[in-house]
Amino acid sequence: MKFSVDTEFRVPMRDGVELATSVWRPDGPGPFPALLVRTPYGKDGADLYGNQKLPDVFALVEAGYAVVAQDVRGTGQSPELLEPHRHDGEDGVDTLGWLAAQPWCDGNIGTWGGSYMGFVQWQAAALGAPALRAMSTAMTSADLYRAPWYSPGGALSLGGFYTWASLAALGNVRRGAAPGRAGELMAGLADSEKLFDPLPVADRSALIEALPWVREVLDHPERDAYWENLAAIDRAASITVPAFHLGGWYDLFLGETVRAYTLMRQHGGSEAAREGQRLVIGPWGHPDGADAGLFPDRSFGMAGSIKAAAVTDSQLQFFDHWIRGRADDGPRVRIFVMGIDTWRDETDWPLPDTRYTDYHLTGDGRANTARGDGRLTAAGPDQDASDVFRYDPLDPVPTLGGNILPLGGFAGPADQSEIENRSDVLCYTTPELDRPLEVTGPVELVLHVSSSAPDTDFTGKLVDVHPDGRALILCEGMCRTRYQADRMVPGDVYELRLDLNVTSNVFLPGHRLRLEVSSSNFPRYDRNTNTGGVIAEEARTVVAINQVHHGPAHPSRLVLPIIERS
Repeated sequence: MKFSVDTEFRVPMRDGVELATSVWRPDGPGPFPALLVRTPYGKDGADLYGNQKLPDVFALVEAGYAVVAQDVRGTGQSPELLEPHRHDGEDGVDTLGWLAAQPWCDGNIGTWGGSYMGFVQWQAAALGAPALRAMSTAMTSADLYRAPWYSPGGALSLGGFYTWASLAALGNVRRGAAPGRAGELMAGLADSEKLFDPLPVADRSALIEALPWVREVLDHPERDAYWENLAAIDRAASITVPAFHLGGWYDLFLGETVRAYTLMRQHGGSEAAREGQRLVIGPWGHPDGADAGLFPDRSFGMAGSIKAAAVTDSQLQFFDHWIRGRADDGPRVRIFVMGIDTWRDETDWPLPDTRYTDYHLTGDGRANTARGDGRLTAAGPDQDASDVFRYDPLDPVPTLGGNILPLGGFAGPADQSEIENRSDVLCYTTPELDRPLEVTGPVELVLHVSSSAPDTDFTGKLVDVHPDGRALILCEGMCRTRYQADRMVPGDVYELRLDLNVTSNVFLPGHRLRLEVSSSNFPRYDRNTNTGGVIAEEARTVVAINQVHHGPAHPSRLVLPIIERS
């Protein structure tokens, strides 16, 4: 394979700023179709070469595409201060226009990239670009409130937000684009307690000084007009190109990956956009190294690696179809089913034969810890009862695994046994299964709750309890009560609906299903101070006495997407 590389392009934006850009071109006269990636992590970085989650640059060039990589504004060799998301849509449109006008480009362009490199694709696609034919997004979000900065339940994704923001702020300081205290920023990255624990949450002067955007995020705790303006998926009808969505069951963007797929299937702005959506989900987490299907508490076997999934081949087939008009006989949806640890092709998502089934919370009122009497049953409960726990924001339930950036631990299927020994964690468990039970799709938790506090949080986790005692997390979510119950009155009971994300898992014979309910998952989410005030500004905390009601009068239940096939 022969190709040429030019790393010195400067692409002009509409305001005169020129963005650093590199171009790989196949050997030959051209012109060529082009594939564009816009990144804040360095256009010439080694992670673009042979990265398994992203298309391999060498494979793309060998397939006859010109590959274009650009440093987004305020990063790498591109000038100005990094202001996340502010210019991404317009800069993307301008870059696509420049690229389509180059003599070596045939005017047919696709975009690709994961995480932030996916954000910028959605932002540009929502504004429209005539030459854009298709995009391949990996582990990313088209709704930046729901992921990664906040969450569907309304809590700040504290750990991921402050970790990423600290790295971005450090980049601004080192590039001389902003004043700042690099030593203090590095100390926070080296010691998560220094970064996550101090109250108020908004008291991070070194971080805000180097990256003022942090203050913007904290000033908008609700999904208001600020976030609606950044939610490309809210403008699905303006997006006319198909998309290849790559996700991981333990990726922090998983919920928004599948939500973007389903909303584009329903509301995409062209038949090609609606019919051209593709979805692949494997047993992976977000950070590099979490794509081998190997985790400390669980291995998904050789078939579970992203390399075995041949993602680059699938993405190339997708691009060849929508950019070059070649045949594409790949499946619309391909998922790795955990438990039986195998890949399976599907016709759509959610799976058309899904049967949503209620599993009711029941017991005699002592569900605290896994040793309690909390039960989870498909049969309707015959008695009313409630379980009570004490939530202290200064002693929160610690995050263990799940859909996170690694925060001093690891993402993925971590054993929750240690957490289940806490009295502020309610556990509801089925008997051992005598036959396999498949749960594939969106999981919802309906809770009937009361609290001594005017505002508090409730969290939920679906767990697979193995015969050896390991309690491995599958999916989780939370609800900040102010967004569903307004200001709570002590003694009043409120119904809450918690989005617990999505999963695909076969619970094998001898296993048990378990639901964990509590009021914190820190630092995955920021802690509710229970005062009813502005949480990011609160230094004062109040202990809340929280109560989960269940039974015929208050049908708290886990709604599971059950798949029954021979």
